[in-house]
Amino acid sequence: MKKIFFIICVAVLTFSCKDKTNKTTETATNSTTTEENQDGWTVLFDGTNLDQWKGYGEDSPRAEWKIEGDALVFHPPTDRVKGANYNLITKKEFTNFILTMDWKISEGGNSGIFWGINDDGKYGQPYETGPEIQVLDNEKHPDGKNGPDRHAGALYDMVAPSKDVTKPVGEWNSCVISINYKTNKGSSTLNGVTIAEFPLHGPEWDALLANSKFSNWDGFAKFKTGKIGVQDHGNIVSFRNIKIKEL
Repeated sequence: MKKIFFIICVAVLTFSCKDKTNKTTETATNSTTTEENQDGWTVLFDGTNLDQWKGYGEDSPRAEWKIEGDALVFHPPTDRVKGANYNLITKKEFTNFILTMDWKISEGGNSGIFWGINDDGKYGQPYETGPEIQVLDNEKHPDGKNGPDRHAGALYDMVAPSKDVTKPVGEWNSCVISINYKTNKGSSTLNGVTIAEFPLHGPEWDALLANSKFSNWDGFAKFKTGKIGVQDHGNIVSFRNIKIKEL
């Protein structure tokens, strides 16, 4: 009898520990810890609504951005109007910050994360003003063969990642983007590895810009304060755990 009682106790404790672990995981997704709250972090996507987001040039998000489980997922429209954009941007503007999120790209897919987006109606797309950290299936998207400064984690067409640390397509990648105009330092970190560092203004930035496709774009990177955005590039892409800390 004592042996049976002992086995039952062990089983109950084991189940309880597993249950606590699962609850902790669920709570951690799309939320901040107590320490993060005390350190000034804010959740931009909590897994239940898009109250802090809108469509670029619009008042509300496009229906193609859907909440599925704990993720924000873009499904490209089948009846896309030529020239229309389905990009999603924050309602709030930011200047200096650390932005974290997880992303998962579809096979052969392409997307991106922008900052410094101007949304005053003059420009047609977020990429006309906002620099981009690339989101990509490096192996199967054509941009993967257009040079390393088009690979995942790159400052698009400007600074290549130092190495490929992406996880296989279908798995989540953890991304950290740090932008600080006060210290003139920007960086892209993917899956715990800082793979791109870059200035944000001054002669070194000017040289990067001059050697990029954006060299003659009048609005590109001109707005230190602007919206943050995630890109419609015609492929399914998912995001979660979107948090920001203003510096």
